[in-house]
Amino acid sequence: MALRQSLIGPAKLVGGVLAGLAIAIPGSVHAQSMQESILSQPRPASPGAGSMASPGSSLPLRSVGNTLPTTFSGASAYRVGVGDVIRLTIFGTEEYGGEFIILQDGTINLPRVGPVFVQGLTFSETETAVGAAVSRFIRQPIVTLSPVTLRPVRVAISGEVRRPGAYTVQRPQDDVRSNNSFDARFPTLTEAIAQAGGITADADIGEVMLRRVVGPNQKQVSTYNLWDLIQSGDLSRDVLLQGGDEIFIPTAVAITPQQASDLADANFAPDTISIFVAGEVNSPGRLQVPLNTSLNEVLLNAGGFNPRRANINTVDLVRLAPDGTAQKQQIAVDFTRNVNDANNPILRDRDVIIVDRSGLAVFGDTTNTLLSPFTSIINSIFGFRRLFE
Repeated sequence: MALRQSLIGPAKLVGGVLAGLAIAIPGSVHAQSMQESILSQPRPASPGAGSMASPGSSLPLRSVGNTLPTTFSGASAYRVGVGDVIRLTIFGTEEYGGEFIILQDGTINLPRVGPVFVQGLTFSETETAVGAAVSRFIRQPIVTLSPVTLRPVRVAISGEVRRPGAYTVQRPQDDVRSNNSFDARFPTLTEAIAQAGGITADADIGEVMLRRVVGPNQKQVSTYNLWDLIQSGDLSRDVLLQGGDEIFIPTAVAITPQQASDLADANFAPDTISIFVAGEVNSPGRLQVPLNTSLNEVLLNAGGFNPRRANINTVDLVRLAPDGTAQKQQIAVDFTRNVNDANNPILRDRDVIIVDRSGLAVFGDTTNTLLSPFTSIINSIFGFRRLFE
């Protein structure tokens, strides 16, 4: 998977809003601050993203402190925390091992040894810390760690997802038991996106940014290309998440019809979006359609135009803007055209399509309205006369 990284520290955080995500912070406020800090940076094009936009090599925050790991996509980078249950085996001395929960003070309580602080350590570092503590009683102990139950992962996600905010992501226990893979215990990036309602039609999944705490007062930023996952089907390319991760999905500058189709089929895309069709179609109302459905497809799903009353040349597309305003665009309908912005655009969630009346239908409705009083009078007169015939 394509990966770019930089190291950052809280001294460079924009307003300090992003620090300490693991503490209970309202998701919408945190996600908004993260998005603003990332969008403020230049985003030159990425050679591996096709026509998709890229945050660029200049990441939001710069590095401080010591050199940190070059990747954290694997389970080896997981850092234990309060609530995790781990199993420790000390070779040749069963009395020192067993299952232990990490307590509120970040320690585990080993038999005969006492408390050992492990909060924030990787599995390998935890084995080293336990080995150092046990070495007071055993010469050159061999310590092996395996996870039993891992705490739920709290992450923040912003950008082009349907419901930005903070989420607790946890892999169902049934999935863990049915999968012998060690990594099956960890929730993944695509699962977090799906829990946030899935991506929008404007998502740039070639430049997904993930910010993670990797040490005391230190954070690391990496950029991932989820097109690699979609195109290869390689599950190892799906990033494993940890508590406190911050995810940002930028907006795509352009997207090809093939990419739109691939996005709609991805497991982190929403199952359906809502489109409203009003006016002179055979089945007006709300339609549930797949992501990246085009205008022509929606019109056909609504039963097509009413042949006697519809204006079959143009329709109005009403779209809600992020600031709450509505934007109206007239579209020249052409069922022979492929997906394009002028005649057959890709629709977004909550778009409204209005099919107006034809000129003849407008004239007929107006005439009926004007003549309706006289028609009522004439009908009543002739109806009265028929009583005496």
